[in-house]
Amino acid sequence: MLPITDPYFYLCAIPAVFIVGMAKGGFGGGLALVGVPLMSLAIPPVQAAGILLPILLVMDAVGLLSYRAIYCRKTLLIVIPAGLAGTLIGYFGAAHISDTHIRLITGGIALVFVLDYWFNNKASKPPKPHNVIMGGFWGATSGVTSFIAHAGGAPFQMYVLPLRLAPPVMAGTAVIFFAVINFSKVLPYFALGQFDAKNIATSLILLPLAPLATLAGIRIAKHIDKVLFYKITYGALFIVALKLIWDGTLGA
Repeated sequence: MLPITDPYFYLCAIPAVFIVGMAKGGFGGGLALVGVPLMSLAIPPVQAAGILLPILLVMDAVGLLSYRAIYCRKTLLIVIPAGLAGTLIGYFGAAHISDTHIRLITGGIALVFVLDYWFNNKASKPPKPHNVIMGGFWGATSGVTSFIAHAGGAPFQMYVLPLRLAPPVMAGTAVIFFAVINFSKVLPYFALGQFDAKNIATSLILLPLAPLATLAGIRIAKHIDKVLFYKITYGALFIVALKLIWDGTLGA
């Protein structure tokens, strides 16, 4: 079957893939949330998720090669099991959870988190210690929202950002976490019929952008100043939160 041929779709999809690739490389991880919403301006969200997953897997492979020795082991031990449980919940609940609900919940949580950070001056506060309960909650939430709409970035950052990890460590931890989560979604996506011939053909057209965008994000994340890094990340998360709330409100 032929891929999608609508020019408007590619007008939305090409920037979406490039932005997600930059985020996957560690430059403003919250930006990874915008992939499905941007593509959903032209196609249904479920189809957008199916097209984007193979591209995400290539981005994950590039990120793993670059960050294979730069990560926080303790964070991963907390969030990965919870994230996998979340993907399982997402699989069984996919038929009952609408994209509208996911966008509203995720956007609302992200907005509250960013506003709390800004107005309580958390940038000057010391890092928070690890918390298994909170890490498990946010990890599972990230797994659910990642499965439904590749929107696990905000919940993941709810737990990780207060730890105040060095930018490369935070980026590497995120790369490994989402690589595991995304690979765990392959068989369930097949079972749900999201990998039809048209979607795969469209993914292949967009695929060359994946490594280029990810490598660009990696290069920036490894050299950017820590204070500036967090300002950009929280700023990106704020914009994404507003976008998700707007889309969710329109769809309600």
